[in-house]
Amino acid sequence: MQRLLMDNLVKWKNSKYRKPLILWGARQVGKTWLMRAFGHEYFENTVYISFYNNRRIASIFEADYNPTRILKAISIEMHVQINPQKTLIIFDEVQSAMRVVESLKYFCEEAREYAVIAAGSLLGVSIHEDISFPVGKVDELHLHPMSFKEYLLAMNEPELADFIDNWRNPEVSEFHDKYTELLKMYYYLGGMPEVIARYIDNHNMEEAREIQLSIINQYEGDFGKHIQPSQLPRIRMTWHAIPTQLSKENRKFFFGQVKAGSRMKDFETAIQWLNDAGLIHKVNKVQRPGIPLKSYIDFTSFKLYLIDIGLLGALSELERESILHGNDIFVEFKGALTEQFVLQELIATNKYTPYYYSGEKSVYETDFVIQQGKNVLPIEVKAMQNLRSKSLKFYYDKFNPAYAVRTSMSNAVDEGWMVNIPLWAITSL
Repeated sequence: MQRLLMDNLVKWKNSKYRKPLILWGARQVGKTWLMRAFGHEYFENTVYISFYNNRRIASIFEADYNPTRILKAISIEMHVQINPQKTLIIFDEVQSAMRVVESLKYFCEEAREYAVIAAGSLLGVSIHEDISFPVGKVDELHLHPMSFKEYLLAMNEPELADFIDNWRNPEVSEFHDKYTELLKMYYYLGGMPEVIARYIDNHNMEEAREIQLSIINQYEGDFGKHIQPSQLPRIRMTWHAIPTQLSKENRKFFFGQVKAGSRMKDFETAIQWLNDAGLIHKVNKVQRPGIPLKSYIDFTSFKLYLIDIGLLGALSELERESILHGNDIFVEFKGALTEQFVLQELIATNKYTPYYYSGEKSVYETDFVIQQGKNVLPIEVKAMQNLRSKSLKFYYDKFNPAYAVRTSMSNAVDEGWMVNIPLWAITSL
């Protein structure tokens, strides 16, 4: 597997301003593999410590946060030599030992010469008021499911992966059918590394779906951790409501469709837990597309997506024939899958925070808007080759952006005011 975040890790290693690093990411997105691969390739040796059911090592951090004492104790306990600049120190599953997170402040202040990475699958929901998070004392990176480009690399299609950034080149359009075929397969498999790795080994799609369901079961097994038991039913209801909510033409999240008579305040904690756990993406509406977009958030209107398009298909019980070949029943949900894909690609680059925009009557809705430098870029998502863009044209005429983007199964098209980017190339934004 090749993860593009490796380049960011190398930049972190070589930076003279390097601080201890926290690698954020949900369970099963490949954090442990990436950290160990990074250590193997770019350091002389790696000290890997998982704090899951490892009370003995965790106790080292209880006396105080002195990095010299901690490193000496780890060296003795694990029979390893730790050398500054030559050894990568990995603290994994730190949600089971939150004092390790607090210690990163002191590694920053007193032992910055050591390369330290910390990660944890439920770190976002483990941080609470009793924990002093080392704000300003750590660097942070976010690992997401494998992007379409990473998927192409895993499928031994490096040329196609490279061509994505040259999507305007007419010669690249010759491979459009192959991109489309691989994209449909990605819709089914998604970007969870274990799913892709197993499919590459045996090309068994049923087994891929079994792994997806296993991951979903693991996620659901985590529900309720670090939260009051009374919130557990609402977390489950919210989680299982997402496919239904996305299947609507208006994908705005409606609480009354989760439970009759319910309101936003009834599910705020559940949504926040799922978001903090990295299992969903919350895309807020903006009241107007101004700079900065964050200043115009409408906190009462939002759409919820899952962490991964493959898991969305599994949770929705979509059969592979529907995804790969389509049918009349599948038409509406195909739009949901396509929006899920575009959202993942935008987030995977770690460059954008997507929002969406709609007018007061929601007649014309812009699927996504992102801030690109001094510009707000509207993005309309089309599941097929439909090139009609009424909503996007309405937005363009009203707000006059520098340019607008439609992404669809069609090849590259430049209409002056708007450019059509093939879905398989949307990550190149």
